[in-house]
Amino acid sequence: MLNNYILRLKSEFKGYNSQKLVKDILAGLTVAAVALPLALAFGVSSGADAGAGLITAIVAGLLIGGLSSASYQISGPTGAMSAILIGLSTTYGL
Repeated sequence: MLNNYILRLKSEFKGYNSQKLVKDILAGLTVAAVALPLALAFGVSSGADAGAGLITAIVAGLLIGGLSSASYQISGPTGAMSAILIGLSTTYGL
């Protein structure tokens, strides 16, 4: 099973070079610049502090990345989640 995983990783990264790495890093920084203030705002809007929103965004990103089997994915905090977060934090508390 581990051998299959290694073979899949090798095929996914075939042709990956330093130019693509730089582009991926710039894309990650761009997404972080947009998602960071949004995550902080969600923490405040849910009744917690801004740090809770930041930690939640980091944990959720790692969890989604770890559980996803797709080569490309889009995940992150969205505006529609604020209504859900407010309802959940009111019902169940932080």
